Parts: sequence; C-alpha cells; structure tokens
Amino acid sequence: MIRDITIGQYYPVDSVLHRLDPRVKLNATLLFIISIFLYETFYGYIAVTIFLASIIMLSKVPLKFILKGLKAIIIILLFTSIFNLFLSKGDILFHIGFLKVTKQGLHSALFMGIRLTFLILGSSLMTFTTTPNQLTDGLERLLWPLRRIKVPVHEIAMMMSIALRFIPILLEETDKIMKAQMARGADFESGGVIKRAKGLVPLLVPLFVSAFRRANDLAMAMEARCYRGGEGRTKMKPLHYGRRDMIAYIILLVYFAGVIAIGIYEKYLPYFNFKL
Repeated sequence: MIRDITIGQYYPVDSVLHRLDPRVKLNATLLFIISIFLYETFYGYIAVTIFLASIIMLSKVPLKFILKGLKAIIIILLFTSIFNLFLSKGDILFHIGFLKVTKQGLHSALFMGIRLTFLILGSSLMTFTTTPNQLTDGLERLLWPLRRIKVPVHEIAMMMSIALRFIPILLEETDKIMKAQMARGADFESGGVIKRAKGLVPLLVPLFVSAFRRANDLAMAMEARCYRGGEGRTKMKPLHYGRRDMIAYIILLVYFAGVIAIGIYEKYLPYFNFKL
C-alpha cells in the first residue's frame, strides 16, 4: 500500500505537458479543480472526462502508474460515498436495516466519488509532469504580487516544494521501517481494518524521529551554504512564456468556458422547454 502512493512523485518523460511552463500547469490545475465542483450533471462530467483523458494522453505518463495512486485513497472514497449515501435526506428508495437509501443520497454519493477521483488524478498529473524546483519557481512567480503586502512569497513556495519533495522520501522510509519490523515478527497484513490500523502505530515513533532528523540535516545544510531567503537571488533557468504556453492557455479557457456553458444550459434552459 505504501508503494502505491504516488502523490508528489515526478515521472521523467518527454511530453508536451512536461515542457509547459509550471505557471500554466498550476493555473490549469486550479481551473480544473474548480470545474469539477461547478455542477452535478451528466453532460458536464462527460466534458471533464474527455478533457482529463486528453491531458493524460498528452502527458505520456502510463495510465497504470496514474491509477495506482488511487489505491491509497480508496478508504476515503468509500467513507465519503457511504456517508453521502445513507445520511442524505430525500426520496427513500429502500431500507438496509435502520439505514435509509435515498435518491438524492445515491446521486450525491456517485458524484462525490467522481469528484474526489478526478481531483486526485488532476492534481497528480501536475506533480508527475513538473519537478519540485519548477513548482517552486512557478508558485513564487504567481504569488509575486503578494509581496507588496509583506507576504513571504519565496518562503511559502520553498516550504511547499520541500513538503512535496519529502513525501516520496518519507514513504520510502516508512516502507523500510515496516520491512525491518516485519523481519522481527511484526504483522501488518492479517486481521481487519481496525487491527491493521493499530498495527501501524509502532511505525509512528521511528518515522517521526527520521523526519525530524532529515529536517535538521536540511536546515544545517542550508545554513552552511549561507541561505538567506529569496531576496536578490537569481534563477539559473528564468521562466518565460512560449508559444506552446499561449496555446495551452487558449485551450484551457475554451474548456472552462465550455464547462460553464454546459452548466448554464442544464440549469436554466429546461425552464424554457429547450432540449438537446
């Protein structure tokens, strides 16, 4: 399960998405996340699915590798869907003991599961196609206007970059600790969900110790190199928008406008008896 977590990992391959400016990918991810929460309609999600499938094809990241990251959130998806299914009020379809399944709850559970799945896939594509350094530079440039109100933009971008970089490192460290404890007789695979969760508790202490040790080593390394923040620092590879970035922005705006148009059509035009 630990190895199935792909959040924060970079997949090195030559593709159109990998060559895009990181600012384009950050803006695209934000607009994509907004688009999947605009409505709960069939036609809207067809448009979102087609757009996401096209982006996955352009990224050249194997679909198997992308879907592998969903294994880590299956429990969250199940709990979210179950809560929406049984706790939503509306027209009752049938009973399961004292629990009631409603038409509105079934609708909400279905679309909430789709939203969370698309949210993880869209966010993961950004990290798969963008290195941590590129993410830092792109985020810093996008937040640059906030410096006028004394927001530490460089420090915020650097912390987010370090956090993303540490995710695969900590996952690898967790896997090593699990194997070491399993070699000493620990059991992480038998029993139910609650027993497995309790079995993971002994991992927390050595994992926290390892995380604090790595953080201390990183802080000492930055101090040894006289790191003093982003004021006056130059970039080895300055960010510049190219032709492909402009084309990507146009495609993104067309997609977002289409999504909004579909939402408006399905919300208002039925009152005027218009049909597809």
